[in-house]
Amino acid sequence: MLTIDHLTKRFNGNPAVDSLSFKIAPGELFALLGPNGAGKTTTINCLLGFLKPDSGRALIAGLDVATEPLETKRRLAYIPEQVNLYGHFSGVENLAYFAELGGHRYSDDELRAFLDEAGLQREAHDRRVSGYSKGMRQKVGIAIALAKKAKVLLLDEPTSGLDPSASHEFSRLLGQLRARGVAILMATHDLFRAKEDATRVGIMRRGKLVRELTAAEISHTDLEKLYLETMRA
Repeated sequence: MLTIDHLTKRFNGNPAVDSLSFKIAPGELFALLGPNGAGKTTTINCLLGFLKPDSGRALIAGLDVATEPLETKRRLAYIPEQVNLYGHFSGVENLAYFAELGGHRYSDDELRAFLDEAGLQREAHDRRVSGYSKGMRQKVGIAIALAKKAKVLLLDEPTSGLDPSASHEFSRLLGQLRARGVAILMATHDLFRAKEDATRVGIMRRGKLVRELTAAEISHTDLEKLYLETMRA
């Protein structure tokens, strides 16, 4: 569903992403770990079409992001560290707007059903988003992914700044999306959530994928040890 094929992106001649390759199947969550500057966000920006790779390809459902940007955008949803919504719109108004951008128009009841499924309390549906917490904004982001019928979900540091309860709730929602067959790429510093939520974990360093492992086959302690060893190498 999502394919990175020898993707390379340079800035001022220096590779931010260096011949990166991996695939994510429907229902998988691939957690991409690495320090700041490892290339995680650059990878996501190439998938979003915000950056054009110097070589290699980024594919969404078999479509090349560089040559078919509109079609690929219709098939994916993106939740950054700070979810970008219109503060003067309500939750349901934001959802209606972004769903329509993706080519979908829904009744008011259908929109509210998506927000319910994403866990946003009913009393918040008609409140202005400017008063939402980060966790509430993320739930609108999940509702947008549901409304767009997204096949791929891209996450950039989604649990940063969340309290443990909100982080656990977000994890539960990701599980629901995986059960629907959504392929999820999560760039994160959160080793605990990577271990808990991912099917596979990749560790990036200086633009390269230097380790890849199955999350179920490693303990929290061993993942932390491996990550630290990789960073010191």
